[in-house]
Amino acid sequence: MTTEAARQIERESAAIACGLKRQDPELLDRLIDTYQHRLMRYLMFLTSRREVAEDLFQEVWIRVLRRGSQYDGRARFETWIFAIARNLVIDLSRKRTLASLDEMREGNEDRESSQFEMVQEGPSPFDQLECQENASEVATVLLSLEPAYREVLTLRFHEEMSLDEIATVTRVPLSTVKSRLYRGLAALKPELLKLRSGGARGRSAETGSAEVEA
Repeated sequence: MTTEAARQIERESAAIACGLKRQDPELLDRLIDTYQHRLMRYLMFLTSRREVAEDLFQEVWIRVLRRGSQYDGRARFETWIFAIARNLVIDLSRKRTLASLDEMREGNEDRESSQFEMVQEGPSPFDQLECQENASEVATVLLSLEPAYREVLTLRFHEEMSLDEIATVTRVPLSTVKSRLYRGLAALKPELLKLRSGGARGRSAETGSAEVEA
């Protein structure tokens, strides 16, 4: 990111912080319009259920309206709002006596994360995969991954957050973010192959059935 681009983000963040403190309704409308698709996608990948994601989506903006004065503009707005969304998902999970996102995949990953120094700037394996593969198939496979992996992949490659920003949103060490990215990417390809092979078998069966009928 260039210096000018960084300054532009700082100016935008400061303007949003001032507007939220004033509870500017036009600003809120613009923010909803700007972030609605990205936020819904993130919530869908976390919950895997549209109706739950839609309810949480509404609650996120209620929180923004009520607690907008807490946003100080020092971090990008999306980092702050995605952290709100994540906290709401965790709160809902706890109410339903389910494990939190962090509890779903702990243990060896933190101890082993020092082995993985992936994630350099530039085209990533995920970027290349998404260019080569059908986007809908990638989305389907993402939903099949463990939530902790699904989350960091979504934040990194759909939301284009930096590793530090992902660590802020998920409240885990940077080394854990790297580990989850590495493991998530490693899990994507075989799941895609399974999805493809299942579809191929289905088409083969249909072809065979048509030949028998003929």
